[in-house]
Amino acid sequence: MTAPISHSPTLEDRFSPSSATSSSLRLSLAPDGAAPALLDGAWWPRSRDLGVELPLLTAVLDPLWGRITRVAVNPTHWPLLPHKVPVAGHVVKVGWFLAEQDPHELLLLSYRTGRWNLLVIPPRTDPASAAWLMAAASDPLGTSTASGLMEQTTRGRTAKETDRSSEAVWDSEGGHGAGGSAARPPAPAAVSEGGVAPSHEPGPFPRPMGR
Repeated sequence: MTAPISHSPTLEDRFSPSSATSSSLRLSLAPDGAAPALLDGAWWPRSRDLGVELPLLTAVLDPLWGRITRVAVNPTHWPLLPHKVPVAGHVVKVGWFLAEQDPHELLLLSYRTGRWNLLVIPPRTDPASAAWLMAAASDPLGTSTASGLMEQTTRGRTAKETDRSSEAVWDSEGGHGAGGSAARPPAPAAVSEGGVAPSHEPGPFPRPMGR
């Protein structure tokens, strides 16, 4: 089950320590009625504090998908993992998996309704990369995993840094000896833009139902 594209990032929507309490949610979802894909969209939280971020997310998703009752993450990138997070009118239980779950993914479960998988974009990601990740993760024809998309953006940044370094050498040597700009592997064009010590015991979190 998917939902219409919701909020998306803008170039001005940059991370700041005080922005974690902002009501603005950076979220992109696959179109309603699209065929199931590996990801149902992307979420760009402003911090790695689930106690702060999760209520903002469920406030938007509950009306679209039904009440979110459980979530699961890989603790690799989350410094705090509460067992439960109070949200508007109910509590969301938090579980975690290591080997079974993509470290860049958030799994959400709505009781008797379905399950969804969102790419979690690191809070300090630059806006251009975040915009591309949001579009790619909400593409109903997408076939990449959350980690796969993150690897693509990492390769793209590395290639750009190599290009800039080569050009700087060329300029410093008067255009000689740099060998020209390094070739960059093709990557999708950027679209315009609209971590806790884990619990020692995983929280009770049964395998979610299939979509």
